[in-house]
Amino acid sequence: MTRREQVLDAAIRVLGTAGPRGLTHRAVDAAAGLPQGSTSNHFRTRDALVDGVVGRLLELEARLWGRLADDVSTPEALAVAVGRLVDELARERLITLARHAVFVEASVRPELRARIAEAHGRIAEWAAPLFAALGSDDPVRDLRLLLAVIDGLLTNQLANPQPDFAPADAVRTVLRGVFPPPNG
Repeated sequence: MTRREQVLDAAIRVLGTAGPRGLTHRAVDAAAGLPQGSTSNHFRTRDALVDGVVGRLLELEARLWGRLADDVSTPEALAVAVGRLVDELARERLITLARHAVFVEASVRPELRARIAEAHGRIAEWAAPLFAALGSDDPVRDLRLLLAVIDGLLTNQLANPQPDFAPADAVRTVLRGVFPPPNG
């Protein structure tokens, strides 16, 4: 792991534990166990640090989505795979809290909003053909719906954790409305 990645991973932990107000260069240095000033060597401003965090989160998220691609040849397989993805994101509490914090920051920073939209576009490039192959009549719309459901499931699980969290059930219900029934 590079020093830059070490700083960014520490920044994610700070965001996940202390929220956006707690994200300071000094807090990141402490969380990373680095000498004071180390974070500033890589990210001179808080905006630059947040930009770096967004990039790191998108990188981590892309890896998760990449694992989703294994076998999703049926709506049921997709529901199970997306359910696993949501469950994993919910267990990665600090990363998911940091992700939500940067989404809030993106609401007031157009350049962050553009980077997140670009990442969603890459997901759509991969997933829209899959949705079409599974029978969706509007793959982009249906993918947006699924992404919104994923975010809602994660937000609810972060705010009100349920021990019997079963995201695949919710995803399955949504996908029933998206894809035609088998043999139908």
